[in-house]
Amino acid sequence: MHAATRGGPLAMLHAGLDLSRRKLDVCLLSDAGEIVDEFAVPPDADGLVGLVRRVGPRAPQAVIESMTGARFVHDRLEELGWDVRIADAAKVKGIGSLAAKTDKIDARVLAILSQRDLVPEIWLPSFEIRQERELARFRLHLVKHRSMLKHRVHATLVSFGKPCPVSDLFGVAGRRMLADLNVPEPWHSTLQASVLAIDQLEAQIDQCNKQLRAMRPDHQYLPLLMSAPGIGWVLGYTIAAEIGEIERFATADKLVGYTGLCPRVIQSGDSDRRGPLTKSGPKFLRWAMLEATMHALRHPAYAERYQRTKRRLGKQRGAKVAQIDIARRLTKSLWHMLTYTTPFSPQTAAGGAAFRLAA
Repeated sequence: MHAATRGGPLAMLHAGLDLSRRKLDVCLLSDAGEIVDEFAVPPDADGLVGLVRRVGPRAPQAVIESMTGARFVHDRLEELGWDVRIADAAKVKGIGSLAAKTDKIDARVLAILSQRDLVPEIWLPSFEIRQERELARFRLHLVKHRSMLKHRVHATLVSFGKPCPVSDLFGVAGRRMLADLNVPEPWHSTLQASVLAIDQLEAQIDQCNKQLRAMRPDHQYLPLLMSAPGIGWVLGYTIAAEIGEIERFATADKLVGYTGLCPRVIQSGDSDRRGPLTKSGPKFLRWAMLEATMHALRHPAYAERYQRTKRRLGKQRGAKVAQIDIARRLTKSLWHMLTYTTPFSPQTAAGGAAFRLAA
């Protein structure tokens, strides 16, 4: 007799779902923690329909780890009547680290977390926010590849002792020089192909810019973010899309933690040490904050603190640590700006306490 039968027709089921490239491992638990069934289905739309049919009318409370493809499984099963939560993969790994690492056991761990109400659930952005993130992230992807190709062209010139007499190698004068450049094959062909690919990438980046501007021209966060030093509309849009909803961060420190710009805390007894940056959260938000920081360093609100920190820590690591310090401070400023709907000011730049007194 199955545990589900012993639990009664109305007993709650808990489903742990472990997704891989070729299959979705499923573990069903009763509310008493007994295994009802374990099996695998294809991780496509038809496989999920088959999963729902196999489990029957008692839609379980299901859990799946955050990973590529998890959102598809979540959305499809929710459409079919299931209650699905997405768990933070890093936290689940910490909880189940002593178990043997197999897909079947991973599914069982997730089902147990659901049964014990211990799921480290993550926030799910709306479809609109996901659209914004995808477009902003794809733009960054294109910019990264454009930069790599430009570096490759410059490296080719250096390799053959060709100086670059113009300030912009990819401007009008620079293009003429590259067209007439005398280097042997295959370098000449690869250089011309790189220039062509750069032109194509720039056209795609321009198209992304137009789509971003048209998507939400009245985004409530953009005017506030663009009032901060170092943040133009592209960085502002990227930051707004990655944050999603500022209300989900109870404090400014929570937002800083989400950026991954805070150090690891290693505590044991009386020992309290700080390690490297956690680098948790979306890497695109961390990139945007560091990019904004490089411009904010020269702003009067941050310049003195940056120089003081850099001098105190010395040449070897002072500049890098000082930049991270300003990035954290700027992130806290953004939290206060978005939470209290106020533009950047000396009060928000000074930190939470000064802002609250001014407010």
